[in-house]
Amino acid sequence: MDRATFIEHFGGVYEHSPWIATQVFDTGLSPLVDTPTGLSSAMTEVVEQGGHDPQLALLRAHPDLAGRLAVSGELTEASSAEQAGAGLDQCSREEFSEFTLLNTRYAEKFGFPFIVAVRGLDREGILERFRQRVEHDPDTEFSQALNQVHRIARLRIDEVFAGMRT
Repeated sequence: MDRATFIEHFGGVYEHSPWIATQVFDTGLSPLVDTPTGLSSAMTEVVEQGGHDPQLALLRAHPDLAGRLAVSGELTEASSAEQAGAGLDQCSREEFSEFTLLNTRYAEKFGFPFIVAVRGLDREGILERFRQRVEHDPDTEFSQALNQVHRIARLRIDEVFAGMRT
């Protein structure tokens, strides 16, 4: 796979952060990255080696859950599908209000949006995690958010690989 094709396929697995796929490609693709597990590990390593500022930018590249971008239809295709899959596009007025309040409180406290891999969760499960994690200290939550970003990326990598097989 050439560079442009690789970035086309994998540049979006980390939200608005094609620099990760670019760096993986530019460091040389080995047979180890020819599997979802291997590619996920390589991409995770790029993020982990990047340091705090690139990691913070990566976290800030994510949209709020059930937030204004979702309402206005401005999410990436992947984020839109993930949020809809968890029913976030069908929030009641009360749920939407709680998401809005939690999004504001969380962003003010941590400086980035709440991030959770929503696959397999419903609105109540997401809200419960949100309520718990907004109480974390900044270091714990930064680490938790990065772990969730890696989980989301892995799920997206799996989808890309599955789509390439069909």
